[in-house]
Amino acid sequence: MTSLEIATDNYIAAIRDSEVYRTYRAELEKVKQYPELKEQIDDFRRRNYEFQSSPDSDFEKLDRFEKEYENFRENPLVADFLAAELDFCRMMQRLNIYITAELHFE
Repeated sequence: MTSLEIATDNYIAAIRDSEVYRTYRAELEKVKQYPELKEQIDDFRRRNYEFQSSPDSDFEKLDRFEKEYENFRENPLVADFLAAELDFCRMMQRLNIYITAELHFE
């Protein structure tokens, strides 16, 4: 195993040991206990991603989408999972930005 592979394994272990990751995994396990709810969350995430990645912003459609899922997102299981997922994604984003900057990748 190369020193880079060892460092990568240590990096992964540090991420797995972080409070943010452990919270995300705990919330994911809670949601997985309700397959129908997990499916609804996945649908919400898929549709949300489509809105986020769409080049043309249709504010009326976005408003309808947010209203459609307003009650759904008030479910504590859903809200806690989505918050934990967002925290984990933001952490990974910060780490990737840091690595890219330190490598002077343009």
